[in-house]
Amino acid sequence: MSDLIRTSTGRERLAARCRDVCEAPVFALGVISVILLNAVLLGVETYSGLSVEYGVLLHSAERFCVVAFSLEMLIRLAAHADRPKAFFRDPWNVFDLLVVSSAFVPFLRENTTLLRLLRLARVLRTAQFMPQLRVLLVAVGRSLPGTVSFLFVGALILYVYAMIGWICFAGHDPAHYGSLGRAGLTLFLLMTLEGLGDAVHAGLAVSPFSIIYYASYVLLASFVLVNVLIGVVLNALEEAREMEQEEKRAAQAAARPPAGRRERVASQGAEGADELRLRIAAVRSALDDMEAQLDPSGAASPVTSGSPSLAGASAGAR
Repeated sequence: MSDLIRTSTGRERLAARCRDVCEAPVFALGVISVILLNAVLLGVETYSGLSVEYGVLLHSAERFCVVAFSLEMLIRLAAHADRPKAFFRDPWNVFDLLVVSSAFVPFLRENTTLLRLLRLARVLRTAQFMPQLRVLLVAVGRSLPGTVSFLFVGALILYVYAMIGWICFAGHDPAHYGSLGRAGLTLFLLMTLEGLGDAVHAGLAVSPFSIIYYASYVLLASFVLVNVLIGVVLNALEEAREMEQEEKRAAQAAARPPAGRRERVASQGAEGADELRLRIAAVRSALDDMEAQLDPSGAASPVTSGSPSLAGASAGAR
């Protein structure tokens, strides 16, 4: 039993020390620096001349990044030694662990393409140490359901207008409206308002009513749908910020003692003060009784007045 207690105490001590290291600003700055170095190495390797000339140096720098990431992950794992399940509750911790450990998987280590993609994924690990970037990524994830609905509505509008464009302009402009696919591609490019003037002039040459077709399409596709997408993203961003603030408040509440405990401590302090006052009063009463017994004449003043008669009576008693 004593060995188990010592082991538990040592584990908590190790976790506390590693947490202090993880919470230090220097630790976060060092990890971000290694992540940026990894990104620079990936960019340099795209130049064949530099890759051949400085191949040994680049390989050594890559090994340094792997060692640094491995040490960082070991420290973060040790910081959760007293509560291992808490480490895996955070999706960012799981993501970091998979990305870092992928460098040691035999199949991935030999596959150059997959290894470069996983090294590229390390750049996303900056979100672990940059709260604002983490909020943006969470907002993007939360906006996916609304984005899927937006894409469905946009595809439906694009299909309808592509069919109308094929019916109206296929004979006069087969290069842009000769098939449903070409009409859809043309309208998709017009969604960004690129080449809209040329398309409108070409449509007016066919029929003056083509202005209604292009105006309604631009209004729906370029203005309404795009603004709806912006609203979905902004709403998701606001929700992500609220989630981040709730997590901070929860962490602060966990660090503070519960309200009931604070009230109990305050009530215990008040009860202790009252008990101390009662004891002081009892001591004063006992001293008054002793003074009355030592001086039967009753000429002594109370103890609290500091009368010399008490000193004389005490001296006589001695």
